[in-house]
Amino acid sequence: MFDKQNIRVQYLRTLEKIRSFLLTKKSREFLIFLFFVFVSFFFWLLQVLNDDYETELSMPLRLKNVPENVVLTSELPSELKLGVKDRGTVLVNYFLGQTMYPLTLDFEEYQDKGNQIRILSNTLGKRVASQLNQSTKLVAIKPDTLEIFYARGEGKKVPVRLRGEVKAERQYYISDTIFTPDSVMVYAPKEIFDTITAAYTEPLYIEHMSDTTRHRAGLMPVKGARFMPLYSDITFLVDVYSEKTVEVPVVGINFPEDKVLRTFPSKVHVTFQIGLSQFKSVTADDFVVVIDYNQLRENAGDKCKPVLMRSPANINYARISPQEIDYIIEQKIVFND
Repeated sequence: MFDKQNIRVQYLRTLEKIRSFLLTKKSREFLIFLFFVFVSFFFWLLQVLNDDYETELSMPLRLKNVPENVVLTSELPSELKLGVKDRGTVLVNYFLGQTMYPLTLDFEEYQDKGNQIRILSNTLGKRVASQLNQSTKLVAIKPDTLEIFYARGEGKKVPVRLRGEVKAERQYYISDTIFTPDSVMVYAPKEIFDTITAAYTEPLYIEHMSDTTRHRAGLMPVKGARFMPLYSDITFLVDVYSEKTVEVPVVGINFPEDKVLRTFPSKVHVTFQIGLSQFKSVTADDFVVVIDYNQLRENAGDKCKPVLMRSPANINYARISPQEIDYIIEQKIVFND
């Protein structure tokens, strides 16, 4: 209760101060001055608005009577930009009171002109002008040409492809990329239809990924074509690298039938990086380490370098230890019958 009474007292005191100020001679002179300022501003504004100006108005655009078997392969602008010229008082009315009704185009009026409809601005001029005041001059229409591409039932499924660059954090790698959907339908006139082999995402750049990441990517538009759906959800599966070592026998290749390769040691260690999820799936049988006889023929020393000829595609940074090994070439003894 005390707080309410205190607030009421302060309110009454403030109101009394304002009232006392307004009744003083100086305040009355100030209010009279403000009145004439506002009157002067009003007459100045009327004078300014009586001049001609140019501005831009927006008019919604619609398309009706599109058959069910017709797929629009290009987007119709949602509105037209109208450049108009008139007195300021008329232009103010457009912004404050007058509503622009949508300009509706009838698809049936243009569908007999092939798979592409072109409507020039001078064709739209009369219909646009019907919503303007008689004194308003239509200066320009943007866009100056409306292009509508469409197809009648011509469609095919194309795969989705990633455009851009995606990188994982150090010690991580992207084990798989999953597109949902992995393919989309494309519709287009035949001359464009035959040139489309894939749907590419909008450029996507991601760095330093350390965990599974999902991203919705829109598809790059192709003029005159339409993709359905217009996007694909991309999942990047991220795995951590682990190091593994396997023991692989050394095999000689391109040796004559009467010669045999002996290496010391007979097996080498192959160390590589692989994701933890695939650690157990890679074994020594997936690798082939060789020594080529043709290279040994040019070798003057008693050591050679084994070469990793085959390895799984899902490993990285494979290396052989030791890098050089001793070898001898033995002559086979052939017994004649």
